[in-house]
Amino acid sequence: MIETRAPGKLYIAGEYAVVTPGQPAVLVAVDRCITVRLTESEGAGRIHSSEYGQAPLVWRRKENGEAIVLEHRPADYVLSAIAAVEELRAARGAAPRYFDLNISSELDDADGRKFGLGSSGAVTVATIAALNEFYALGLRPTERFKLALLATIAISPKASGGDLAASTFGGWIRYSSPDRASLRQHREEHGVVSALECSDWAGFSARRITPPSSLDLLVGWTGSPASTEHLVTRVHTPKDERPRPFASFTAESHTLVDDLVTACDDDDAEQALQTIGKARTLLQRLGFTSGSLIETETLRRLCEIAEDHGAAAKPSGAGGGDCGIALAPNHTDALAILAGWEAEGIRPLHLGTHREEGEIDEF
Repeated sequence: MIETRAPGKLYIAGEYAVVTPGQPAVLVAVDRCITVRLTESEGAGRIHSSEYGQAPLVWRRKENGEAIVLEHRPADYVLSAIAAVEELRAARGAAPRYFDLNISSELDDADGRKFGLGSSGAVTVATIAALNEFYALGLRPTERFKLALLATIAISPKASGGDLAASTFGGWIRYSSPDRASLRQHREEHGVVSALECSDWAGFSARRITPPSSLDLLVGWTGSPASTEHLVTRVHTPKDERPRPFASFTAESHTLVDDLVTACDDDDAEQALQTIGKARTLLQRLGFTSGSLIETETLRRLCEIAEDHGAAAKPSGAGGGDCGIALAPNHTDALAILAGWEAEGIRPLHLGTHREEGEIDEF
């Protein structure tokens, strides 16, 4: 049996702007994971996941052994990841084989509600890692990330790939996205092998950063799931009567992300706290100008409680629900923040940072 694990993620800064090619964000990989267990099978393959209900999703190959056939084909990330690897496998001359996947998640609660920690990205990364090992493709981490992004944008064209980068590389990273529309078109016209090597990856970058040692990361979950794709689309197409905010927003976000990275590199906790505060204000302005509810009332209370105790806080990711994050100096009464959150119906998530995974290739 092959077992692979991929961590979930949280955005620290740069959400929304990161969907624009070349615009940076800071993310952290958290120590809760999606696990994929792969075993070889014969005659058919099965995918066991709570996403499909109690019965597995069964797949077979056509008579030539290449193309995969499903009785019904849901458009999901696991199947897209399998399709991308299978195309690469065939191009490299590896023989097709049957396999079963068993998928389990630590990224949701006991009732199956997602915490907003990037489960779609994590399952894509873990599936590709398992198949890479199964077919002995020898993909480096950056190649696995690129294949995961190609699989993801086949399902969700606007996805930035930040979650995939965090799930692939672990730790804290500064990430910027390539032009996914060009990559998607290139793959459709020339195939996955060409897309992995083409010039449309310009704009993509990823590098490791280390947060200031005197700050702790606190995470609260509002219990209200949010649709990232819906919110991002709404922000990009604000109401006609409102000024279009995105050009100035991305420029300001870029500056704040760079300021945060510098603060991390310099181990400057005070600068990091100030930058998180400014990032919250920037998201508030974006929500107002676009007519989108990014900072809900519960997220507002999460931030205010943290700030009352000397921390800096903001929504994480698309907002509209899901998680908020706080950076708290070590001397802060973190238990008081967590207790305050619980009093407001906000569930503290006791998360650490997932270890760094492999080298990030230079581009």
